Amino acid sequence: MKVAIVHYWLVGMRGGEKVIEALCRMYPDADVFTHVYVPDAVSDEIRRHKVTTSFIGRLPRAAKFYQRYLPLMPLALEQLDLRGYDLIISSESGPAKGIVPPPGAMHICYCHSPMRYIWNMFHEYRERSGPITRLAMPALAHYIRNWDSVSANRVDHFVANSETVAARLHRYYRRASTVIHPPVDVDAFEVLPNGFVEDYCLMVGELVGYKRPELAVEAFNRTGRHLVVIGGGEMLAELRRIAKPNVTVLGPQPFSVLRYHYSRCRALVFPGEEDFGIVPVEAMASGRPVIAFRRGGATETVIDGMSGVFFDEQSVDALIAAEERARAITWQPREIAAYARNFSTAVFEKQMRLHINQLLKPLAGTISMAMPVAQPRPALVHSVV
Repeated sequence: MKVAIVHYWLVGMRGGEKVIEALCRMYPDADVFTHVYVPDAVSDEIRRHKVTTSFIGRLPRAAKFYQRYLPLMPLALEQLDLRGYDLIISSESGPAKGIVPPPGAMHICYCHSPMRYIWNMFHEYRERSGPITRLAMPALAHYIRNWDSVSANRVDHFVANSETVAARLHRYYRRASTVIHPPVDVDAFEVLPNGFVEDYCLMVGELVGYKRPELAVEAFNRTGRHLVVIGGGEMLAELRRIAKPNVTVLGPQPFSVLRYHYSRCRALVFPGEEDFGIVPVEAMASGRPVIAFRRGGATETVIDGMSGVFFDEQSVDALIAAEERARAITWQPREIAAYARNFSTAVFEKQMRLHINQLLKPLAGTISMAMPVAQPRPALVHSVV
């Protein structure tokens, strides 16, 4: 069975790229297609595969400013030659599913979210844009929305990364989907007894508006309790400006520092609404509870009273009350970490294999159904079409 994996851009190792990494392990002979590829920014597992970029990869400074070429990505996707592939798995958050699958091929889209900047978060993205982009966005988003809606018809089966995204797929495309949560490397984290926990809370993530990091900073400014903030983004300077001495804004940090703080914080503060939210699972894999806004993916991963507590409105008062409740609970780190294993990479790969095999059964007479066994293969030089 010849397999193609299509991803929007390979310029780092965030949640979407972790899915690609897992798919590459599942299909060691698969070819990877993307718009922009920075080999040094991805894992060895991805680099072992042949990676083909669309013509976007040849455009000036595309590796850094790839998002400026968004209007050209529909055309670029449709020019990718996927003849000869039996199974195509696209990974969608940026443009990826809009390829033109050849006759007889099955196209499965793993959707992290329909493109947020043209659908559910259009107005938020527009507000944060510069004046020229703000002026151009309505017409551009209208054009891409139309193409995005039409290209959804080229997908045979959708897989959503959460119930939140499944609802969004139905709202915007009128398509059903199967929910399979994305992989989290739960074994990478350290679980310590409560005696090693220090008296501070932790917030981790990209510091952008919709994640509401200022809410956490303002809440801890008021209580005077210690908060550590890890992450970079457009709000980093603003958060450092408003933070009182009890709030430590570290900015971007290497994994070793992140791992240290995950295992030693009293709790993770998660004030935003995410499609899934890998950060809460990483905290739980470290045996620490999560104080989360009761919306989005956190409602599918955090169990109130066992692995965290919720607050029901994005306000300073609500967050402070939830933090007080979390302080009053004696948490069980090993129990929390054991629960987090439900979101492990092994669980993701098992569920995806079972689901894909079930979908491929009707084609068993026309393609080889043998699942590949991973074998070491040398890194391949990528090509551009």
